[in-house]
Amino acid sequence: MSDSEYRGLCRAAVYQFGRGADAALFPAPEAVEITHTSSGRPRQVHADDGRIATYGTDGRYRLGLAGGRRLAEAFDGSRHRVVVGDESEPFVREGRNAFAKFVQSADPELRPGDETLVVHEDGHLLAVGRAELPGGGMTDFETGMAVKVRQGADDA
Repeated sequence: MSDSEYRGLCRAAVYQFGRGADAALFPAPEAVEITHTSSGRPRQVHADDGRIATYGTDGRYRLGLAGGRRLAEAFDGSRHRVVVGDESEPFVREGRNAFAKFVQSADPELRPGDETLVVHEDGHLLAVGRAELPGGGMTDFETGMAVKVRQGADDA
């Protein structure tokens, strides 16, 4: 991987997830492996612990479980998180969607379409996915999907 490609991936991570995401997701160029499309655009980013992310055509990352674990360790508090309890834990862990009825709290900065870490109330990462509702409103809704889960912890 070229130095400019590595810097580009890091810039995209900071843009999407905020300061510190670059170091969390891509600690060093030699620590990650990138697959490319036939046109040469980065596609998948892998490391020893699994798929970190897919780099979409829109320039945004779709997190893999390994990337979710890295961000969960790097960011404290509620940042990029949706918290669910025991009722939905086994379903979300299997890769099923998280519904608003079971959301206990959520990062108020989340917007629909943002990448999200779905965590249990005890802090364990259950899944990664895409927010379908704004973070500030997830606890207000009684019905509807809060997070479209892309990969559950049991899928890894």
